[in-house]
Amino acid sequence: MVLETFLDAVGNTPMVRLSRVASGVRPTILAKLEMLNPGGSVKDRIGLRMIEAAERAGHLRAGGTIVEPTSGNTGHGLAIAAAIKGYRCIFVMPDKMSQEKVALLRAYGAEVVITPTAVAPESPESYYRVADRLTEEIPGAYQPNQYFNQENPATHYDTTGPEIWEQTDGGVDVVVAGIGTGGTITGVARYLKERKPEVIVVGADPEGSVFSAPEEDPKPYLVEGIGEDFWPETFDPSMVDRYVRVSDRDSLLLARRITREEGILVGGSTGTALHAALEVARDLDESKTIVVIFPDTGRNYLSKLYSESWMLQYGFAELPEILRVEEILSSKGGDLPPVVSVGAHEKVRHAIDTLQQHNISQAPVARDDSGDVAALVGSIRERTLLDRIFRDPDALQADVAEVMAPPLPLVDSAEPVEVAFERLQQAPAVVVTHDGRSLGVLTRSDLLEFLAHRGRAAR
Repeated sequence: MVLETFLDAVGNTPMVRLSRVASGVRPTILAKLEMLNPGGSVKDRIGLRMIEAAERAGHLRAGGTIVEPTSGNTGHGLAIAAAIKGYRCIFVMPDKMSQEKVALLRAYGAEVVITPTAVAPESPESYYRVADRLTEEIPGAYQPNQYFNQENPATHYDTTGPEIWEQTDGGVDVVVAGIGTGGTITGVARYLKERKPEVIVVGADPEGSVFSAPEEDPKPYLVEGIGEDFWPETFDPSMVDRYVRVSDRDSLLLARRITREEGILVGGSTGTALHAALEVARDLDESKTIVVIFPDTGRNYLSKLYSESWMLQYGFAELPEILRVEEILSSKGGDLPPVVSVGAHEKVRHAIDTLQQHNISQAPVARDDSGDVAALVGSIRERTLLDRIFRDPDALQADVAEVMAPPLPLVDSAEPVEVAFERLQQAPAVVVTHDGRSLGVLTRSDLLEFLAHRGRAAR
């Protein structure tokens, strides 16, 4: 099969039976794999439809600019269509979105504007209002606005709903989907309920969103792309029979399980949807079929839910036994003192002698020899010293305080090794501390040697 454009690959996504993560429930659970759309998400379906509708209505003309508030995935769908049709794109995103999503949009040639997450929708800083302002200010700009554009649910009524009906031969009993703009769940539900009124539609909603708890004030959450702090016009609440609230922890950990047990790389909102489906499945028997919409790929979240350090940072670590910094420090051998430091008022020439004597390339600078963390005022590093002395040989006679670099990052000995790893991305070494005292210095080489030795021992 030869396609005329990449957009012709949108839709007709397959389903797969979940045999591992759903092994403990009686109903059949089928996942609709929307990450297999060209841009990697269910939002590809609405991008072209909204643009074509704008063209027919005269809102968008050749050389125009598309401005859209998006969590990333709708932007990708719009960006693909805009690249083919030759439109300029500006996308406004809240700052909780992954860097992968931002980078992908820019890869298509789009401009990305980042706004604060923790502001009210009506705030001039919110990504909705910033998008409105840009649309007003830029000549020839048009905002498809997935939150109000009825092409959004209509697309799913025309495509996603019929696909589910055909793929299950009309045997679908329950549909579960996350709710963001509400377009997917509204369009799918309308189509299926027209053909089978008894179909149960379940909205999976993050804790902190207004959909499942309209009486509560919205709160920030980490799962991307679903939940809202207002009610979009593209969402018809009458189409939803039941809501299931899902925590960030349950969403993210289940998403990781799906990837590792089913081999399907998914985002956090997929974990939300499947967690809701499994909860509903407990009350159903083996005659029922549940369809869960898997909205996007996990490739957009490698720096987040698939990053061990990010998961540890937010308290979602799955590891039963966490490797601590103190273990690496205690494994260091040799005759090197735990902390080799230089005085702030030593001469640079003497500091270089200290580095060479101990065969090290950096050291903390201290204002006294008390060993207190508060005494660490900077650091000396071979690379910065060489640069300074090459340009100014007289710097050899200067006090260390005049040429020192910022202090090395501090890491508590009880912290997970992932914390040290993250700090070592920005500095050549870290100072390990405990109760305000300096215990030692860890370098990238120390961590690499420890991990290599540990890997050999594991084999």
